[in-house]
Amino acid sequence: MTYPLLKKIRILVVFFIIALAISGITAFPVYTELTFLKQQGFINTDHVLGAWLDKVYNGVADTYKKYPFLFYGYDWLAFAHLMIAALFYGVYRDPVRNKFIMGWGMFCCVCIIPLAFICGTIRSIPLYHILIDCSFGVFGIIPLLVCRKYILQLEALQNAANVT
Repeated sequence: MTYPLLKKIRILVVFFIIALAISGITAFPVYTELTFLKQQGFINTDHVLGAWLDKVYNGVADTYKKYPFLFYGYDWLAFAHLMIAALFYGVYRDPVRNKFIMGWGMFCCVCIIPLAFICGTIRSIPLYHILIDCSFGVFGIIPLLVCRKYILQLEALQNAANVT
């Protein structure tokens, strides 16, 4: 009876780990990614998003040429994503014992929103981009909430089995 719940939990946890890892890994080659988009014509300055990406590309390109050591911060950002993703292996391995990680993950998802609005405003980030950043917290919390529900069900089944 507990195996189907454990399988659902593990699928959601693997999905979340992969999503975190991918979002982190993409921070490593930010200059290369933007250069590729620019060279392929994907940055169209006739549109609002394209104008913003062009501005970001120019800032990244100028900074990369003059101060490449600043991109070490992107490396640490990527590393942090990978380490946070690794933390969720504890939930994969023993969901009930490590259910506190789910609460922590949901707390992090909620904290994205004020961080994006405060820091985004300070750094003159356009509102639509701030909202895109907020979506990581909004969409990230969904699998965590579902997974937490399954973990609580699994815990109840395990406790019932231990009583009898």
